[in-house]
Amino acid sequence: MARVLVVDDDPDTVRIVTFRLQSNGHRVIGTTSAKTALQAVAERGRPDVAILDVTMPEMSGMELLVHLRAMEGSDNLPAIFLSARVLDVEIAAGRAMGASYLTKPFIASALLRAIDEAIVPTFDSW
Repeated sequence: MARVLVVDDDPDTVRIVTFRLQSNGHRVIGTTSAKTALQAVAERGRPDVAILDVTMPEMSGMELLVHLRAMEGSDNLPAIFLSARVLDVEIAAGRAMGASYLTKPFIASALLRAIDEAIVPTFDSW
């Protein structure tokens, strides 16, 4: 199963997402701040996928993804944005970063499917 980083400024969302993912065998690091997320990745290594809220107080999820991908060995880190914001421009911006974009409230099966799709290895070089 995957190592998943979950970052959302709402502790309840972090708890719910973490519970759902752990119930399906994933290993999860959940945090409510971008700063803590960056520290966790620096200490524990690159996750297999990051699930990020778009709107957070200190740094947006999109900004956080840029910082995460700038870390050594993480330039192609798969990401899923999980947000209550449904503006077309934000959805397009998330997808332009190569990330999936799911809206809150989320459907657990859709999130699990997005994780599976994000971590499937690609064989573009074949």
